[in-house]
Amino acid sequence: MRRLGWGLVAFVFLLVLIAAPVLLVPQGGQPAATPPVPQATAAPAVTASPAVRTGPYRAVWVSYLEWQQVDFSSAEAFSRDIGAMLDNIAALGATVVLAQVRPFGDALYPSELFPFSHLCTGVQGQDPGFDPLALLVQAAHDRGLELEAWVNPYRLQAGSVPALCEESPAVQHPDWTKATDTGLYLDPASAEVRQFIADGVAELCRNYDLDGIHFDDYFYPTTSAAFDAAEYAASGSSLSLEGWRRENVNALVSLCHQVTQSYGVRFGVAPLADTEQCYNGQYSDAALWLRQGGYVDYLMPQLYWGLDYEQNGDTAHSLATLAGQWAALPRAGDVDLYIGLGAYRIGDGDGSTGSSAEWQSGHALADQLDALEALGIQGVGLYRYASLWGNTAWSDLAEAERQALTARWRVTQNPGY
Repeated sequence: MRRLGWGLVAFVFLLVLIAAPVLLVPQGGQPAATPPVPQATAAPAVTASPAVRTGPYRAVWVSYLEWQQVDFSSAEAFSRDIGAMLDNIAALGATVVLAQVRPFGDALYPSELFPFSHLCTGVQGQDPGFDPLALLVQAAHDRGLELEAWVNPYRLQAGSVPALCEESPAVQHPDWTKATDTGLYLDPASAEVRQFIADGVAELCRNYDLDGIHFDDYFYPTTSAAFDAAEYAASGSSLSLEGWRRENVNALVSLCHQVTQSYGVRFGVAPLADTEQCYNGQYSDAALWLRQGGYVDYLMPQLYWGLDYEQNGDTAHSLATLAGQWAALPRAGDVDLYIGLGAYRIGDGDGSTGSSAEWQSGHALADQLDALEALGIQGVGLYRYASLWGNTAWSDLAEAERQALTARWRVTQNPGY
């Protein structure tokens, strides 16, 4: 009996140990309260595709240009500024924030691969003393918004901006870089570069509770044959130079998609509006990515012209024409097609030689949503935040556009959820 009593005690003790983590979780299944300033938390890796979205995809891009207007002096100041931005986005009826977190081979988060962005303190590599991305993710999710980390895959400098620190990939690995008259870029032909970029994607997926990884349209920065003539010759490829470059970009996109799939995080790309310019100008075979699984979970081509856009009677780049072309392309069942719209055109127009009334109407974006819906395209992104909030040149028009979008999206407390 004595031996049985000790066995019972041991059994109860074991049950307590097993149950302890559960007992620390309050009702509702959420973790216990965390410190006021969130830190990066690991997201467990999985081996399944991202969950199918059940709500509308209504995104707003928040770029590095917006970060220039945000106070990074403290976690509290940053939280106040981004809180106001996210409140505006949520009130509009948007559901997704595309936040640029790695614009120049530097990061708005602590990274083992990239230095802190100069946008945080004015000096690349200088720690702001808090984790901006952790705060962004938490603040977005608190408001029912999804947060996708927007990454510029190759660009390291635009002209000479920013000044590079010792931890910059360009300084650490000068053999990985290529310069053009527009700036400095990682070399798309390098397998080491591709792995480095993919490792950066994995770091983001591992350390943050992200809803997606988003690449913009910065792929090959030039069509000049001199850009990578030596690498092309050394490759021994039987492909043309153009075909070889497309294979380099395809390899990067496929590799990054494999990474995001392993974490259950969606992966999307916002290519140029014109498929021919994608294919022959930046060597991104976006039509292939749309048609064939294994590259992206969604494409969002940047159709930044109006429905009435024309150049001396040519409507090839009107939103209606381009959207129709994208909608008609073959599409894999697990790849979504969204469209990026140019909110920055409000008031200023799109350079059309025809009527400019569309961008002076106060409901251009809402009208464009209707046209896209008629083509069966439900998801959109609006470029960019400051064009809708903080548009001092056209404040009345921007307000009218916001009101039209809000009415169009029939805002509820938690739209689409």
